[in-house]
Amino acid sequence: MNRLCYRRVGSIYAALGIGLGIVASWGSAQDFSGPAIDWDNYGYILPEVSNSRVTLWWCESGWKVGRNRRPPEQACHSLHLAAPRNDWEAVQLVLFPQESLQVLDVRASDLKGPDGSTIPQADVRIFQVYYHWVEHPTDKTGKRDWWPDALPPLAGPVECRPGINQPFWVLVYVPPEVSAGTYHGRIAVRTSHGTMEVPLELEVWDFALPRRNRLETAFGFDPANVFRYHNLREEEDRRRVLDLYWQSFAEHRISPYNPAPLDPIRVRFLPDADPPRAELDFSAWEQEMTRVLERFRFTNFMLTLRGMGGGTFHERYEPELLGYGESTPQYQAMFSSYVRQLEELLRQKGWLSMAYVYWFDEPEPKDYEFVTKGMERLKKYAPGLRRMLTEEPNDALQAPVDIWCPITPNYNHEIAGKRRELGERFWWYICTGPRAPFCTLFIDHPATELRVWLWQTWQRKIAGILIWQSNYWTSEEAYPDAPQNPYEDPMSYVTGYSTPKGVKRHWGNGDGRFIYPPLAAATPETSKGRPVIEPPVSSIRWEMLREGIEDYEMLCLLRDELARLSDRLSADQKARYQDLLEVPGEITRSMTSFTFDPRPILERRQAIAQALVELRGIN
Repeated sequence: MNRLCYRRVGSIYAALGIGLGIVASWGSAQDFSGPAIDWDNYGYILPEVSNSRVTLWWCESGWKVGRNRRPPEQACHSLHLAAPRNDWEAVQLVLFPQESLQVLDVRASDLKGPDGSTIPQADVRIFQVYYHWVEHPTDKTGKRDWWPDALPPLAGPVECRPGINQPFWVLVYVPPEVSAGTYHGRIAVRTSHGTMEVPLELEVWDFALPRRNRLETAFGFDPANVFRYHNLREEEDRRRVLDLYWQSFAEHRISPYNPAPLDPIRVRFLPDADPPRAELDFSAWEQEMTRVLERFRFTNFMLTLRGMGGGTFHERYEPELLGYGESTPQYQAMFSSYVRQLEELLRQKGWLSMAYVYWFDEPEPKDYEFVTKGMERLKKYAPGLRRMLTEEPNDALQAPVDIWCPITPNYNHEIAGKRRELGERFWWYICTGPRAPFCTLFIDHPATELRVWLWQTWQRKIAGILIWQSNYWTSEEAYPDAPQNPYEDPMSYVTGYSTPKGVKRHWGNGDGRFIYPPLAAATPETSKGRPVIEPPVSSIRWEMLREGIEDYEMLCLLRDELARLSDRLSADQKARYQDLLEVPGEITRSMTSFTFDPRPILERRQAIAQALVELRGIN
């Protein structure tokens, strides 16, 4: 193995004496000019398995491989990964054929480790990297071209054309019970021209990520879209498929707004009772929430409250219950009865700190009085329910908010520090904005952006992330006659906001869409009315979110270990380990200056891992 490969990959990152100074050798800013799919200063050729018909090469997961880029010249003789237990880690294996061929199958062996420990073949998943034609670039960062994003499972031969790269996503899960050490296996690529076997090496670090995150997550999810695209009419089918989607959320450490959409809390308002009150039936909701919170380990969930009113900066609606406005005694009695019962149940179940009320979105100054009244009403009747608002604190808005959630460019760290002293928390979000030069969620941007976003989240002591939607596959306005195929048209189009039917206004490629329907359900018509009982399709961006969240959780573990051993470490030890809790400039210097190269992140991650192993060896 050559020296350059040695210092970059897998267990090889353990050569920590190299330090972060080598980042400069990975490329200057000029090497990352132009669209991400045009970059070619990364990757490692696999010389032993390449031949005159096909070149095999590989690269880290944080790249978007251009279809037409030439294979790299730098050689490395096996795929390399490194991860703790209960972690997922991926690399990309790329075929560059010299003539047409079919990839018939890509399959992993078991990975054999120390003392007979084995990571079974089933924990190595391999997906095709799917390319989408971007007709309308989101912003100046993109270009009209083929961009990789969706990661469908292999389901039949993959056609490969001469001079066109076809990557495969090799994803390894490290089970909690395996031993630490180095594991070896092989990836067999069976093609119409024969089979090639690629060595795979995985370094397992001697610690595990927790079952449930410290980072809070809140992602929108539209079950009706799933039922429509999958052609699900029976409740049993809907529940089966929802669980497949929840499994994807759980494996990516992401929580949906509402994890029990088929089992709402039943509420009956009684204005003529003495006093007026609400009767609540929690039975189905409580049972389902107990199941999903235990099985899928979600961190948070949203409470949708009837009678609150709400809206957005665009339009809003007034609070009322059964026609009674908020100033009437009937409304006040029924609403207070309703939310107090909710608060008490959540307290009894131990869920109060997981729930949040998100009832108004992105207010403008004209909405501040309305929002303040609603927040004060909630605080008066159910002070334990956490009140979240997608806005930043400011002098004109004096609402009692528990969780401020500004869009990333509007976050002010100095102001946030003062509000944290009052017990308030901060999340933040990205959506149709910001755009370049900030970290974004778009398909036609560098893959590292979403992962770097989580390092920026840690750096600014932000406790949670929010994104408005995860399966926004179509727009009724842009596609009024038949639903959009998100594989063929990656643009997310505006819905609502007075958009006329048939008008296509651009929100950005992939906005609100991190998971795809299965290819068999690419549109509701694809399956010809047949129910499609399959899991969702992941994406490079969904995977990068998981990588960033795992990085955040490793930093949490390191912080915890330093607190545990505070009295047993020397001043020099404390300083050395404490420095690893800081985010280096090689990863992100500011909100608009950060790495496009995943390798500085991987090196820092390796250093944090070694520190955790060392600290856990201190009793």
